[in-house]
Amino acid sequence: MSQPTITLYTSQTPNGIKISMALEELGLPYKVEKIDITKNTQKEAWFLEINPNGRIPALTDTFSDGQLIRLFESGSILQYLAERYDPDHKISYPKGTREYYEMNNWLFFQNAGLGPMQGQANHFSRYAPERIEYGVNRYVNETRRLYGVLDKHLAQSKSGYIVGDHVSIADISHWGWVAAAGWAGLDIEEFPHVKAWEERMAARPGTEKGRHVPSQHTIKELIKDKAAVEKAAAESRAWIQAGMKEDAKNKI
Repeated sequence: MSQPTITLYTSQTPNGIKISMALEELGLPYKVEKIDITKNTQKEAWFLEINPNGRIPALTDTFSDGQLIRLFESGSILQYLAERYDPDHKISYPKGTREYYEMNNWLFFQNAGLGPMQGQANHFSRYAPERIEYGVNRYVNETRRLYGVLDKHLAQSKSGYIVGDHVSIADISHWGWVAAAGWAGLDIEEFPHVKAWEERMAARPGTEKGRHVPSQHTIKELIKDKAAVEKAAAESRAWIQAGMKEDAKNKI
């Protein structure tokens, strides 16, 4: 296995910190390029060469053929790191095992379900220019349903992790979103098994170090302060709406 020459292009978001958490769990060296999404750095031509979708996170590495490889989409990056740099299965399970396929079930559950639904709940609750109750209710309620699915599953876990007997990329994929549940209008107290899991994950050194890349992870403290939430939401709303207009104009 060649030595990694990893550069992580990221920002302080639930998707962004997935990758730094995984890298810290694996103990891999990596460089960080902080992408300022408030200034649409992720839409600049040089970044679109790495991720044509213009989103973070993205990652580059030297592949086994000596050439650069680009990775984008957080789930794809997590799978790459696990398959290439986790021979001891610190954050994964051996291919072909039941745990391997179960891990992928929950990885895709987060990437295709919980994350997008919570993201839309965030948008209609915090970032839309006007409050549309149908949108708020649709996405907050669907996110709440998905948390219920996860809570029921974790209630049956003997290890306290999502799959098998140790942490995996399924856990890492979920944590940043669950830590920000309050931002989407969810009360984590409704989901005691998810809450206990979130706290268990937060106590891991890999989570603690990785969550503060490329800047301090403050969402858990922020959502306790209603005035601070309103201020942060207003600031975010302005640049998100501007970015949407720019996307529409440039068809990015």
